[in-house]
Amino acid sequence: MSATDVVHGMLTALFAAAAVYALRQAVLPQDSGWRDRGDSLLHTVMASAMAVMPWHGIDEVPQPGQTTFFFAAALWFPLTAVLGPRGPGWAGLVRRSPHSVGMAAMAWMPVRHGGITDAQTGDTVTGVLTLCLLAHALRSLTRDMPTLRGAPGSVGISTDLAGPCDRFWQGSMAMGTAIMLLMHH
Repeated sequence: MSATDVVHGMLTALFAAAAVYALRQAVLPQDSGWRDRGDSLLHTVMASAMAVMPWHGIDEVPQPGQTTFFFAAALWFPLTAVLGPRGPGWAGLVRRSPHSVGMAAMAWMPVRHGGITDAQTGDTVTGVLTLCLLAHALRSLTRDMPTLRGAPGSVGISTDLAGPCDRFWQGSMAMGTAIMLLMHH
């Protein structure tokens, strides 16, 4: 087994577990509304697609279908923030923008790896998406670290695991997406 196969296996396990978690969030009865369930279903589709991507490559997925679906999914997050029950607001847009960036990265992958853009434009878009994903991953994965609990803007000590669990999966997905965005197939 090569080092590449080990990395592919780890990414597959990460994305498969994230897909199960997102699907669980979508189907379990909870107080969430249609928007949260839609978010979870979109994350399920994204994680499922990414679980098989290391083995089959981006070029084997129908590019127009994947690009169109994930472009629409990228628009879902800002549009539902603006059209949400609380009305338009910057806070909602900012909160939902990392999810939109992840979906945009999924829409971008077949474009980039398919050679549809020139190298300079492709590198710039890939770099911006990767930096945004890494920033979200680091924020999500470090927010609940015990040594940071007393820092301003961090969460206090709590027995509720829903928030930290959600942030773990969001950060893990963002990190995995950044890795997949940079991988060449």
